[in-house]
Amino acid sequence: MAGRFPQRPTRTTVRGGHVGVPAGAGAGIPRQAAAPVRVRRWVPEGPLDLGLVLGPLRRGPADPTFRATADGSVWRACRTPAGPGTLRVRGYGGEVLGEAWGPGAEWLLDRLPEWLGASDEPEAFVPRHRVVALARHRRPGLRLTRTGLVLESLIPSVLEQKVTTDEAYRAWRLLVRRFGERAPGPAGAGERPMFVMPAPRGWALIPSWEWHRAGVDDKRASTILRAVRVAARLEQAVGMPAAAAQARLEVVPGVGPWTSAEVVQRSHGAADAVTVGDLHLPGIVGWALAGDRHADDAGMLRLLEPYAGQRHRAVRLILLSGQGPARRAPKMPRVDIGLL
Repeated sequence: MAGRFPQRPTRTTVRGGHVGVPAGAGAGIPRQAAAPVRVRRWVPEGPLDLGLVLGPLRRGPADPTFRATADGSVWRACRTPAGPGTLRVRGYGGEVLGEAWGPGAEWLLDRLPEWLGASDEPEAFVPRHRVVALARHRRPGLRLTRTGLVLESLIPSVLEQKVTTDEAYRAWRLLVRRFGERAPGPAGAGERPMFVMPAPRGWALIPSWEWHRAGVDDKRASTILRAVRVAARLEQAVGMPAAAAQARLEVVPGVGPWTSAEVVQRSHGAADAVTVGDLHLPGIVGWALAGDRHADDAGMLRLLEPYAGQRHRAVRLILLSGQGPARRAPKMPRVDIGLL
């Protein structure tokens, strides 16, 4: 019976999504006066919603590299080409304040506008369906982030291949906390410190049994190990057009169109990169645009043809609209291989 099981958030719907950024006065991360900090102020053109723009970078509510705090800030711990860095972003009226700590601080602040969608062109998007037009009207602050970092999007995307949301997020959380390093500055202090993901060599040195304990099967672990061996070549893809970057990523065995699209959507701000091969997305798009819950990838791409050049933005707006078919079967059972 259609609609027998209530809808639950899936990784697909979360990808379109929004991270709630509170506007309260409390702070979730202690400030340390002694911590060296660099500051940059930037005035965006038009509305900007930090939760919408930076939300796709969060890998689950307990992601050790991402946090939204009660003072209205978004914190992000990254491994940049210059080293580990922590970025804190907060909106003040019509401007954005960025603060950064660590060796990667200057690198992060130099790219703050791109992280917040300065290179995006939302004005080029023309809605062709009522659902999309209404979602755009309700979310004027949506912009596509461009991080300029490939590996930090590739590794968690590989972990998300063919498993449930909970399994993927748990694996990312456990591996980063165990083998990463504390984030520079105040984010790395306190009872709930943030962490920077391991360097390529750090990923390569993770013992096989630790992958197993984190619930990561040999196929996904092997894909990550192959990717970190050519990390420098993959990071060079940032300077390529999104399609060429996807082609380079897919040279790595185990990285297919689904994974490469997930990466360039974040690293390149690719407005036209559609995630194909997803379990839920074709049905969501088919239902929202044509009332077809059984749409496949080919059908989804046909429905998105009017948005050529902006198909990823159209998909995000569809996901943000909340228009999707009701679930008709229980969700996929979780199997923790770490217990085997």
